[in-house]
Amino acid sequence: MYNKILAPLDGSELSECSLKHVKAIASGCHVPEVVVIRVIEPVRTELYGEGSLELLRKAEKDAQAEVAGYLNGVADTLKKEGVAAKGVSVQGRPSEEILDYARKNHVDLIVMSTHGRSGVSRWVMGSVADRVVRHSVAPVMIVSPPGCRSS
Repeated sequence: MYNKILAPLDGSELSECSLKHVKAIASGCHVPEVVVIRVIEPVRTELYGEGSLELLRKAEKDAQAEVAGYLNGVADTLKKEGVAAKGVSVQGRPSEEILDYARKNHVDLIVMSTHGRSGVSRWVMGSVADRVVRHSVAPVMIVSPPGCRSS
């Protein structure tokens, strides 16, 4: 039924709440590939002066290396538990990049956590999960377990 599961993570413990569900589905359905993805939002260089661009590029490169290490660690943990996993990082707006990756890579299921924001914080910060659910061509499983909510 599922050949590829996409598990978007943002590096937080809340986003990792979805991983136990990913493991259960991947193991139970014998899924041949799980992709853990992290979207790196680009730095808005127009907010900084010309002299800061080199520092920003270095910070961006350091962030990419940190994200790669994080994703490799998550993928290695999944592999040790019998799940064929790999990490992928992309740059852009999170919901757009998740949807684009899913579409271009024939993802069969997206499993992601919601941070459980509501009210003003949701309005200000938006909801990546909400946008993914509304626009995905693949089914989306949203995990919002007790104890994994922020306000």
